[in-house]
Amino acid sequence: MRTTPLGRDGPAVTTATLGTMTFGRQNTEAEAHDQLDLALERGVNLVDAAEMYPVPADERTHGLTERFVGTWLAKGPRDRVMVATKVTGPGRRFAWMRDGVQALTADQIAAACEQSLERLATDHIDLYQLHWPSRNVPKFGGWRFDPAAEVPATPVDEQLRALDRLVRDGKVRWVGLSNETPWGVMAFLAVAREHGLARVACVQNAYNLLNRVAESGLTEALWREEVGMLAYSPLAFGYLTGKYRDGVPARSRVGELRNFGARYSKPGVAPAVSAYCALAASRGLAPVQLGIAFVASRPFVTSTIVGATSRAQLAENLDAFATTLDRETLEAIDTIHLQYTNPAP
Repeated sequence: MRTTPLGRDGPAVTTATLGTMTFGRQNTEAEAHDQLDLALERGVNLVDAAEMYPVPADERTHGLTERFVGTWLAKGPRDRVMVATKVTGPGRRFAWMRDGVQALTADQIAAACEQSLERLATDHIDLYQLHWPSRNVPKFGGWRFDPAAEVPATPVDEQLRALDRLVRDGKVRWVGLSNETPWGVMAFLAVAREHGLARVACVQNAYNLLNRVAESGLTEALWREEVGMLAYSPLAFGYLTGKYRDGVPARSRVGELRNFGARYSKPGVAPAVSAYCALAASRGLAPVQLGIAFVASRPFVTSTIVGATSRAQLAENLDAFATTLDRETLEAIDTIHLQYTNPAP
């Protein structure tokens, strides 16, 4: 599998990253290990987790994702794979996580890192990311910044100094952001430059055929500043496979996680999905191939995060990275996008 440097100074990562948010809820430990084995066999060298996984976050299952990854790492492949995880920001208030405090203060970042290291059973985290901003930003399907929603937030300087300390202590190798905006990226880069602190290697944001918001400013910032992008949800919670066109199966990801899938319950989604499925069929492709190949083909995407609830599903997702889309198909994708998802003014 092809590799690309993660940002200006980061490691070479494969075009596919294994996402793990189903481990511990939709997947057992044995199933998680099976998926990790398959990803490793197929050449994937980056595994992405988070302290709040699996989702939806729950006191009974909290931390199982990292623990399942940790028991797999203990079997020996630690030097063959890089592990990414994330510290939970203040967007959610989980009473059972870090005594109910999820502020991105220096002490909270340090405490979260120690707990993730323990669950992962490792002495270092390759990529440590802030799961979402501390400040007021549009989240999870939101698109408008609202100044009236301002809340107290930990300064960027304090957050980055805490991450830098973890790097200097050898507990973290590279740092990153997630669910971040262009302003946020530039703010972290400016603080790093001014004070000689750890530079953000990448940003992990949602990006798919139904959600191309990143192209409206973020991707330019990433390209010009040499910051990598980890694209998550390339199949839009499975909507882009076409499996929800006739309803939501109870055991599907959206069936299990209805609050997460709600961000795709918008006008234009259903006709866009139908159009993309028809386009894929006209090119002799499965919808999965079209969705993943599009994301992986973008010049600003360093690696695409794929997750699954079965080995067969993961194999299909990984196979899709071998698909190349021609110019005519890419032009047809843009036509559908402008018609249904982001109408031209």
